[in-house]
Amino acid sequence: MKGIAAAVLTLVLAGAACDNSNQDSITPPSPPQTTDPFTGTVQVGSSDFHNFTVTQTGEVDITLTAAGPPPTIFMGLGVGTGGTACTLQQGATTNVQAGATAQLTGTANPGTYCVEVYDIGNQTVPVTYSVTVAHP
Repeated sequence: MKGIAAAVLTLVLAGAACDNSNQDSITPPSPPQTTDPFTGTVQVGSSDFHNFTVTQTGEVDITLTAAGPPPTIFMGLGVGTGGTACTLQQGATTNVQAGATAQLTGTANPGTYCVEVYDIGNQTVPVTYSVTVAHP
């Protein structure tokens, strides 16, 4: 099966307080998104990651846009807390082929995060990739 299942993740849940007043609520506009393009190479049995910084609470969309050889290879894609290492968050990973639609989507609070591309055990040669991270 070559379908790509979109994985939905929540980096950080934004809770909404509820009161019993009859005041109208106004939904604030979504902050503008910045798109960070990253490229790299994943060696057989390894991974590669890049840090990105979220400056406002908002939606984060992560898309593996290219990977290969071969161009149909499935790669691991994950998001986590960044720094000198990338610690992937539980439930924030998926195995995907490259495509044009975001494979990981969620909401994040301000902070430093990372996106990681990794071998899921099917590589026989190094794989070059491109990934984009759209975030506030």
